[in-house]
Amino acid sequence: MSQTKETISTLNSLIETLKDGQEGFRQASEAVKDSQLKSLFNELSLQRSKFAGELQNQVIQLGESDPEKTSSTAGAMHRAWINIKSAITSGDDHAILAECERGEDSAVEEYKKALDDGLSPSAQELVSRQFAEIKAAHDRIRSLRDASKG
Repeated sequence: MSQTKETISTLNSLIETLKDGQEGFRQASEAVKDSQLKSLFNELSLQRSKFAGELQNQVIQLGESDPEKTSSTAGAMHRAWINIKSAITSGDDHAILAECERGEDSAVEEYKKALDDGLSPSAQELVSRQFAEIKAAHDRIRSLRDASKG
């Protein structure tokens, strides 16, 4: 497979990951009681949507006319975010934060793998920038989760 095809495949996989996160954060924002958490989860859902759009544009620039548009129905990300549904029904902000962190763990891993895949230079730069923000969001969620134990 050519480097371009591999880059497109990797980026499409990240788009699925981002779409999973977008949906997970949207659901979390609707479920938490704390208004600051609602705001944070909405912000992160929008961020994931924006990142997916950036990667879709990159895929198009690489010559693929039909970039990924949906979340995964199988795979680690979907499994990581699926547990948010049970946390949401409990209405426990700490449990919801814990599930969001688990989803973010998967996103961080997907980005690390992508950065090791030998992306094209423009894709590498874009994925690196997004990875830094995703890692920061993960760490913020972990801190909030730790602070909410109580």
